[in-house]
This record gives sequence, structure tokens and C-alpha cells, in this order.
Amino acid sequence: MKKVRQVKDVQQGQQVQRTTPLELARARPGPAFTVTVDGDETDALPGQTVAAVLWSAGITSWRGTRGSGAPRGIFCGIGVCFDCLVTVNDHPNQRACLVPAAPGDAIRTQEGTGHDELG
Repeated sequence: MKKVRQVKDVQQGQQVQRTTPLELARARPGPAFTVTVDGDETDALPGQTVAAVLWSAGITSWRGTRGSGAPRGIFCGIGVCFDCLVTVNDHPNQRACLVPAAPGDAIRTQEGTGHDELG
């Protein structure tokens, strides 16, 4: 069954049909699963990257720079800038925009290079 939103075309005064972005991509997300972010549980969907999970949880900054501790999150979204580094399952410096979230992942924000917190 195809879901269609009805929106009013202001210029024509008529109803037109538009599909949602998920329908355009023919996405078929499966059931949500749980990951932890700094020890707090949050939901994720199959196909989401770690960055998408963080954003959907309302977290827009998850790393501090090495020198000044300036906040960083996602910038380029394609793995080039390295601003979105996180620690996933005790592996530091993972690019959140590229790493797919998996059930049970333990995601941690990190400061600097992320190696200091591993002990």
C-alpha cells in the first residue's frame, strides 16, 4: 500500500499528491533496536549511521577538539573531515557518519584523539 500525503497546491487551489522521502527511496526500515550513548539507551533503526542515531537523539555535538575542546559533530557527512569521531565498542576515532549502527553498540563521545579514555 502506497502512502501519499495530500497537500494543497496554493497556486492552483487544488489538492495534489506528494510522496514522502522514505517512499521515494523505497525504504523498508525494520524494527528499532537499542544502542547506548555515553551509557544512556537510545533507539536506532536499521540502516542508520551512528551520526544519524546521535542526531535523532538530539545530540548535535559529540567530540571536543584536542587543543581547545571546541565542540564538533557532523560536518561533511561523507567521512572526509573527521569532525564526527566517536568511540564505538571501545574502538576510538570511528567516523560516525560512516559507521552503521548495530544492535547493542556502545557509543561514547570522545575528547581529542580518544586514546586517553581507554586507559
